[in-house]
Amino acid sequence: MGGQVAIITGGGTGLGKAMALEFSRLGARVVLASRKLENLEPTAREIRDRGGEALAVPTDVRDPAQVDNLVARTAAEFGPVDILVNNAAGNFICPAENLSVNGWNAVLGIVLHGTFYCCRAVGRQMIERGQGGKILNVIATYAWNGNPGTIHSAAAKAGVLSLTRTLAVEWAPYGIRTNAVAPGPVDTEGAASQLWASPEASRVVRSQVPLNRFGRPEEIAWAAAYLVSDYAAYVNGEVLTVDGGAWLNKGMFVYRQALEQVRPG
Repeated sequence: MGGQVAIITGGGTGLGKAMALEFSRLGARVVLASRKLENLEPTAREIRDRGGEALAVPTDVRDPAQVDNLVARTAAEFGPVDILVNNAAGNFICPAENLSVNGWNAVLGIVLHGTFYCCRAVGRQMIERGQGGKILNVIATYAWNGNPGTIHSAAAKAGVLSLTRTLAVEWAPYGIRTNAVAPGPVDTEGAASQLWASPEASRVVRSQVPLNRFGRPEEIAWAAAYLVSDYAAYVNGEVLTVDGGAWLNKGMFVYRQALEQVRPG
């Protein structure tokens, strides 16, 4: 990964931060994108303090013009993009019948539309350059098995899964590999506050993981690093699930228990 240029959306906190630190450790020049500069600069500063190169570019991935600016600034300061990680996301627990139109649109806008806008902008540059590239999309296992209380995110992630496999076929002739990673429950500050805010909810979520623990951000970063590395040069259109076996443990009673957590009474 040495000398390569990587854009990571949602790159200042949580899984994005872990991936940025790991990619930088492996020698990449990292561009961090998120809506708020204050979420980006501490991570960019940490990378620089460790001797790496990092650029923070405030970007709302729902706005194609801002995405185009992100890619242009990256090229101007670091050079053409070799790696794109679409990690920006929005999620919260809400029963489907209570979900507002604004809530639905916000999550679809960030996760599905934003992923497409970023893929399109970076993909055009990669195609024009003619040297290939790697795209990694962060999804979730409920993209294919569903999850009560997250219909907005599940639908968006399912769209990103289809997008991933479509681009894997369409852009492979250009030397562009497109894959996805599907993390399970990872105990980051954002996930904890939005998805298992109470001790009881945390216990229920953890009990669904056969390994009986939450994942660590660095474990997702290691998987991401593999998928964008030459070790995965023949991996294209694939989803690497990193969830401690949680999605294999889904049964009707687990679903009922989860639903009770989001629908009182």
